Amino acid sequence: MRIGSLHQFTEHHRYYAFRDFSLSAVDRKMLGLIYQSMIGAFAAGLYHLLYQQVADDRVGYSELEPQRKLLLGLGLEMNERGRQELVNQASRLEAVGLLQVTRLGVPDNDDVVYEYEVVKPLAPDEFFGSPHLALLLRDKVGKHSVIALRESFYAKEADELAGAELARENISVPFYELFRLNTQGFDPELEQALTEVAPARQPTPKPAQTETAGIQYGEIIMRFPRNSGNRAFVERLRGNDEAIAQLNYVAYKYSLTVVDLCRLLDEDDVFSAGGELLLDELQLRGNQLYRQDRKRKDERQRIYGRMEAVKAESGRNDAGIDDMPEEVAVQAEFYMDVPAQLAGRCDIHQYNMLMRNEPHTRFIARFFPGAVPEWLIRVFEVIDHNYRLQGAVINVLIHYVLGLNDSQRVTKTYIDAVASNMLVKGVDSFERAVGYVREQVKLEEDKERRRESGGAASAAPRRNGGAGASAAKGRRKPLIPIMPEAQSGAPLTAEEMEEIRRMARKLDGKST
Repeated sequence: MRIGSLHQFTEHHRYYAFRDFSLSAVDRKMLGLIYQSMIGAFAAGLYHLLYQQVADDRVGYSELEPQRKLLLGLGLEMNERGRQELVNQASRLEAVGLLQVTRLGVPDNDDVVYEYEVVKPLAPDEFFGSPHLALLLRDKVGKHSVIALRESFYAKEADELAGAELARENISVPFYELFRLNTQGFDPELEQALTEVAPARQPTPKPAQTETAGIQYGEIIMRFPRNSGNRAFVERLRGNDEAIAQLNYVAYKYSLTVVDLCRLLDEDDVFSAGGELLLDELQLRGNQLYRQDRKRKDERQRIYGRMEAVKAESGRNDAGIDDMPEEVAVQAEFYMDVPAQLAGRCDIHQYNMLMRNEPHTRFIARFFPGAVPEWLIRVFEVIDHNYRLQGAVINVLIHYVLGLNDSQRVTKTYIDAVASNMLVKGVDSFERAVGYVREQVKLEEDKERRRESGGAASAAPRRNGGAGASAAKGRRKPLIPIMPEAQSGAPLTAEEMEEIRRMARKLDGKST
């Protein structure tokens, strides 16, 4: 409770209590064993005193009364020392989330009214799931006592059921299977009556449950450096549910841990000069960290894949046996034509058997007379270890990008795009991969056919229509007439040639 001057908080100021719950047996046990150990018996007594201002079988508001009643109920003196003690104990309740105090100003009057909103204690799961509360309890009673207290709230399952693997089936009856409501419509009189008797203060609606990283403010501030320049800004996040929700959204979006989030909050330009959290800048840096972590993870997966392949190869060599998986036959309807690079080296049956059963590292080597380019090996290594495409699907992909004799397709970008398209379309078997390739080839042929037919149709009007056809298309540049070639006729005589020369000299100014 933040009170600037105790003259603003006296026994003459009025107050009222509000609560919208009733304590259960578990709640009372939480107050007696857990909360009282952290805040003390005096603060717990203040909580019960405020709770009892409203009848136990009701919820809502208490009567407006002077704070003298609170001081007398707690055995405090009517002086500055007693009021300060009341402020301190109320602050303890506020710190652990059991009380919220609001100062209300009365219009046209200098008097104020204090509202004490009593908050329900957390359930055992929620309490021990809050790191800052659990750590405070550990500091007060010790680690072993915390473990014993948590066990005291749970009734253990029978050993016969706990150790067995049982099939769970929900046999509960839904509401509309047992009850039938009157379908004539709603009763306007009942709706109006319920609205009139409804309390003026409605409970605050809970926000919609969204995916979150579940990081609490206590976890952030406990790991944040004390000598950081952003320490003061991070401390302001306490009680700011919106900012904490934004941090959890960024952490969930980019798979950040508490340590990663603290590292980002410690960087420059994450907070404005006024201490406001810059969400766009935080997301940008979180994305950079996410991409770096993903790149390192992909590299580790490829290295581990190489190591496993080497171990498996050495194991087969040491055992002297061939542990190759059993070959799978290919049906004739899924045969692919032998590419030009392998024509004459194998027939269509052998080629499809190799494509169906051979590892991609050996299959791709058959398309090159020497060594396979290093960049091509890395591209298919990523597809194998990171994209997790099956070996037969990768071989079909190799056939598609290398076996169709189109040099424009042998690029890293194109290969990665085709592999990504296969993943999106769920190509997870040899047969589906063959169907995908045939579909793509057919689409390309149709596109080429339309292009050729469109080119022929556009060329005809240019030959026949001339400027009129171009004008019909609405071309922007004007057509410039070209001097037609003169038709060949009889040769010029000597007199005509001399007349032409004389006219030329006259135009040049050499003669008159």
